[in-house]
Amino acid sequence: MNRIIFLLAALWFAASLNPAAAARKPNLIFVLADDLGYGDIGPFGQKIIRTPTLDKLAAGGMKFTQHYAGCPVCAPSRCVLITGKHPGHEFVRDNHEIGTWYSFQGQIPLPAAEPSLAAALQSAGYATAAFGKWGLGGVGSQGDPLKHGFDHFFGFNDQRQAHNYFPQYLNEDEEKFILTGNTNVSEQEGLSIAPGADPNDPGSYASFIGKQYAPDLCNERALKFIREHKDKPFFLYYPTTVPHLALQVPEDSLAEYRGKLDDRPYAGGNGYLPQRYPRAAYAAMITRMDRDIGKMVQLVKELGLENDTMFIFTSDNGAVFPLSGVDPVYFQSNGKLRGYKQDIYEGGIREPLIVSWPGHVPAGTTSSLVTGFEDWFPTLLELAGAQDEIPKSADGISFAPTLLGGRQPERPFLYREFHGVGGMQAVRVGDWKLVRLHLLKTPRKPAAPTTELYDLGNDPGETANVASAHPDLVAKLEKIMLAQHTPSKEFPFKDTLDNPPAGGDSKE
Repeated sequence: MNRIIFLLAALWFAASLNPAAAARKPNLIFVLADDLGYGDIGPFGQKIIRTPTLDKLAAGGMKFTQHYAGCPVCAPSRCVLITGKHPGHEFVRDNHEIGTWYSFQGQIPLPAAEPSLAAALQSAGYATAAFGKWGLGGVGSQGDPLKHGFDHFFGFNDQRQAHNYFPQYLNEDEEKFILTGNTNVSEQEGLSIAPGADPNDPGSYASFIGKQYAPDLCNERALKFIREHKDKPFFLYYPTTVPHLALQVPEDSLAEYRGKLDDRPYAGGNGYLPQRYPRAAYAAMITRMDRDIGKMVQLVKELGLENDTMFIFTSDNGAVFPLSGVDPVYFQSNGKLRGYKQDIYEGGIREPLIVSWPGHVPAGTTSSLVTGFEDWFPTLLELAGAQDEIPKSADGISFAPTLLGGRQPERPFLYREFHGVGGMQAVRVGDWKLVRLHLLKTPRKPAAPTTELYDLGNDPGETANVASAHPDLVAKLEKIMLAQHTPSKEFPFKDTLDNPPAGGDSKE
């Protein structure tokens, strides 16, 4: 008996010396939307699209108003998130297809030796899984998610394939999971309604609606993963394809908005599948995504894990420019921010961010701290008590103190670059933001490089270029740009006609 008492006392004493070690590590559910703009959800000003789950998460947690995606397009943005390296140091710096656009071989693979957020959490004792869109390397390649710390993957390995929400198959780890009842849409001939068909007739679009909706299947797998790992810490990465084109959603969700938004049909023909009610479909996709997040929130509560689980919600880049039925102007998808996806202006890279963790993250709070995707690596590892797993190559700065209600200094700078659309860079220091465009002169885009300076504190819409009035500041920020960019063999960044960008395709 005395021995038992002694052991219990020793355990209590050890826990009192290190309370963090005695507490359960937080479960981490990271929801990454796809092409969702800063203003596309209720907590960030959306007036048309309903997002009740995100409204509640924001009310019960913290909103970040100055959070930056890794890049203005899919793959490099996700690379920043996974590796903790900013775009001047990361490996993937643009969308780049392996093979042809229609070969579905995936994107340029992330080398297996690159640091991985999932692998670090795995080493810290976490069960890990990803459900949704990967885009950093095909099945079996060096970029396979199973080679980057994920115990399990289900969804679209190839982001090109993710342009159809009713695909023929999804990837489950290294195998194909066949989706029966989904139509085989021909890439060359099936991207528009039939010749002569009435674009106002919903029946003209029936062949593009399948029986199995990919996001539903991903959500089912996510719920199963939560149930199966309720007794140990888990990292659930949920990179949904919503609301990326094509505009497709099951009828029960479409009915919530159909006939209410003054829709005009998009018959196809611009490389994406057609939709009779594009505005209704866009809104319905986001509301259905919100519903699916709500299912995860409810399950976590039912399992008694609410106070042990952090929910994170953000997007990989800004809303897509007006294209193929998408109407960001109608929805004010990027709020008052300038630009869209593929732009290094705020509309292309500043994203909504909500973090909820009851009892830890102060409820109903808002932070204006400048943060970025590279910061998640050190932040989550610190919250998991696994700082030793943070690689020296990481560029991010932990904002765990801010999440937990404390204060911390503002970051010295935030750097972004993008190798598509002529090449561009941006650096932010305080409220000052320097933008450089046309850095990759090609025969098709021979414009000379340009430099622009904006005061985001007084001009968040980047309407007034004040570079000529602040030459010393421009020179200072250009030095940071020069120091933060490292050359890349795969994505050369040279201002000369003799060195055009390497075969990247920024369509994603």
